[in-house]
Amino acid sequence: TASTRAARAAPDGYTIEMGHMGTHAASVALYPNLAYKPDVDFAPIGLVAGTPVLILAKKDFPPKDLKEFVAYVKANEAKLNMAHAGVGSVSFTTCLLLNSILGIKPTSIPFNGTGPALTALISGQVDYMCDQIVNIVQQVQAGQIKAYAIGTAERNPALPNVPTSKEAGLPEFQAQAWNALFAPKGTPQPILDKLSDALDKALDDEGTRKRLLELGSVLPDKSGRGQQALAALVKSEIDRWTPVIKAAGPLN
Repeated sequence: TASTRAARAAPDGYTIEMGHMGTHAASVALYPNLAYKPDVDFAPIGLVAGTPVLILAKKDFPPKDLKEFVAYVKANEAKLNMAHAGVGSVSFTTCLLLNSILGIKPTSIPFNGTGPALTALISGQVDYMCDQIVNIVQQVQAGQIKAYAIGTAERNPALPNVPTSKEAGLPEFQAQAWNALFAPKGTPQPILDKLSDALDKALDDEGTRKRLLELGSVLPDKSGRGQQALAALVKSEIDRWTPVIKAAGPLN
């Protein structure tokens, strides 16, 4: 809804959107009648941050590491529940990738947002889920949930003891969500440049960087910032997630 409103807003620089992997990539395959085209109806401003995705489970889930997790869920998929924040959410789409790699289809339990899904995981009402690091650092550190692996090439300083998916034995699971700023198509170039420059300065601000890194965010380097880099990212993410979602068939 927000993306549709942003796409239709006056292109004057005063209405911009913080879009993400769901609104600007997964949505293409999920919604046949999507009211906007993510790679056409917006003027990219710039990538704000990447948010690595982790494979998580309730604290008393039997497997002690990712290899045991893989074997366990394959053997018990009929009785396992996977939580997510609704069809199209990052938690849904990235666990769809995980399940497709493992060749399983557990019972999918949707919640009205990541918060309720995570609460259910902490309380042991559901077995496992995939979620962005920015939501779960404190819970993992406190031992409220298990973290089996992070879907990036390198470990994250916010959770240095969590192995990468490659280290843990599942290199195919590479999953990192992202947040980025977009303006409506037709926004004048001088306005876009001003907004991109403001974002660039914010990403160089020591206080901003410190807080984002504490949350586990991955900040883009200079080559990954700006309008062209974001336009390329959107196209590549649409290409990546569309076949994963379509291969899953009817979604619930």
